[in-house]
Amino acid sequence: MTKTGRGLTQDGAFDLRWRRGRRDLIGPLTRLYGPAHDVDALMERLRDLLESHWRKRPADLRQLDLVRDLDPNWFLSEEMVAYVFYVDRFAGGFRDLPSRIGYLRDLGVTYAHVMPCLMPRPGQSDGGYAVMDYRRIDPALGSMTDFREATLALREAGMSTCIDMVLNHTAKEHDWARKARDGDPFYQAFYRMFDDETLPRAYEETLLEIFPDQAPGNFTYYPEMGKWVWTTFNEYQWDLNWENPEVYLAILDTILFLANKGVEVFRLDAVAFMWKRIGTICQNLPEVHDILQALTQATRIAAPAVIHKAEAIVGPADLVPYLGMESHQGRESQLAYHNNLMVQYWSSLAARDTRLMTHVLRTHFPERFQRACFATYIRCHDDIGWAITPEDTAHVPGITAPEHRAFLADYYAGRFPGSFARGADFQVNPETGDKRTNGSFASLAGLEAALDADDSAQVDLAVARILLGHALIASYGGVPLIYMGDEIGLLNDDGYLSDPVKADDGRWMQRPPMDWTRAAEAMAGDGPHGRIYRGTQHILSVRKRTMQLASDVPTRVIDTGNRGVFAYLRLGDDRTISCLCNFTEHPQSVGLDVPPGAIDLLTGQPPGRSGNLIGLAPYQAVWLRA
Repeated sequence: MTKTGRGLTQDGAFDLRWRRGRRDLIGPLTRLYGPAHDVDALMERLRDLLESHWRKRPADLRQLDLVRDLDPNWFLSEEMVAYVFYVDRFAGGFRDLPSRIGYLRDLGVTYAHVMPCLMPRPGQSDGGYAVMDYRRIDPALGSMTDFREATLALREAGMSTCIDMVLNHTAKEHDWARKARDGDPFYQAFYRMFDDETLPRAYEETLLEIFPDQAPGNFTYYPEMGKWVWTTFNEYQWDLNWENPEVYLAILDTILFLANKGVEVFRLDAVAFMWKRIGTICQNLPEVHDILQALTQATRIAAPAVIHKAEAIVGPADLVPYLGMESHQGRESQLAYHNNLMVQYWSSLAARDTRLMTHVLRTHFPERFQRACFATYIRCHDDIGWAITPEDTAHVPGITAPEHRAFLADYYAGRFPGSFARGADFQVNPETGDKRTNGSFASLAGLEAALDADDSAQVDLAVARILLGHALIASYGGVPLIYMGDEIGLLNDDGYLSDPVKADDGRWMQRPPMDWTRAAEAMAGDGPHGRIYRGTQHILSVRKRTMQLASDVPTRVIDTGNRGVFAYLRLGDDRTISCLCNFTEHPQSVGLDVPPGAIDLLTGQPPGRSGNLIGLAPYQAVWLRA
């Protein structure tokens, strides 16, 4: 029996963690399953499952568990920097990934998010989010042994591995779905299946369509079974039935299996959709938060080194609870995407007006969370949904939500007069007129158009917009996520159009393969791509040296009275950092009470001042600290 310290055995450590975690499990499991199931029996099965995975946990990961039990807020450090990539487009395969770790280290990365890498269904797979086997790596990327060795190499370099875990659905080829299709009632209960159209039609009255162009409706009829199946996203993605506790145990079993292979962060995909209730849009229901707490706290018992990130791309009022509010405070997901910060960045950039951004971020979000924080980002692999609500635009004179959404879609598709952007519409809704937007960071920020026009002044402005975005996510509060290639200004890629599997999904536009020739040039050259790389590297380096930018330090949004400038304070215990972001191509000045002798951490120089006014160059970000 292995000892972990003076007289404490591994079994003893597990018992202590079970006693600690049980208090945070009994409530959500009772609320979810109590009326129809024996919760005491469920808790016994859960304990056995957790102990089984704990006993199989490799020694190196048990050591990491101990370290993070002593430092449970490790992910809130100012040193955290995340990089998001497709392993095939970045390195080739998992065997090749260790050879690229030096590049990540030089950029300052401590968190490596490998985009979908579990075995997908053949053919169309929603970019890998239709998983056929959660316990196998996509053979095109390597084996589970290759994956484990890659996670070891990343950990030795100080980087935590993150992968995607799809919670709302499986591929219809998954073993559970295959058994359900063969008539096994145990596995049919894993999914939302109906014998006729009565209930599907009733649900459809209030449901939204996620992919109205390619997959209208939310249900699919399978004549070989004589059943309708709930398929929110695509007909080949079957929604799981989380009202069944067997689904909870099976998914948790899978998470812990992968945790023992070296996963330290799970991006929990499509969590908003997990619970269904007739008469609602079946998103963000209270039970979703009980499920997330039950998964997070159970994982903390058997694999305390692991954290979870909720992928909930929803409106402000619905987003905050994913980081734990009220009874879930400090107990739910440790991370969640700050999609509202992303949307407001693009909105302010197009409008040259930060009033809506100031209102949304000051009104809807607390200054900090308990044992949780946002993952901040400007672009990702996905489209941009223009989450602008009438309730918010009502606070900004001169704009309405439908008009502003239409303006943003037109602006970033390049249709609006004077637009610098080159993007494309995605999933146009003919009934509402709403459009989502595709495009890489650099192309949406104007670099593609500027290079095509050979306009050096516009190139300079595009570079400044990109660095403004990276400075925002590095300082606002949370773990900054750099999407592969954004650090060197990769442009839109239309190569996907020649691939029949990808051609009907415009999101591949912003998923270009890593250009290692361009990366090498950027690290050594003075062109726009080199300026973006070195500017991003510098921003992240300054963040890592600035304890007031840690994610557990409160962020307070302030109104400077200048609509072109977004401002916020990082309220450190010792000193405050005043952050200013100029969202226009013109110099701006703001009145701000900054002590004499304050310097801009990004330049190492005092800011430009005229009395009580701080001057900002076009698209400049400053971090002022006394």
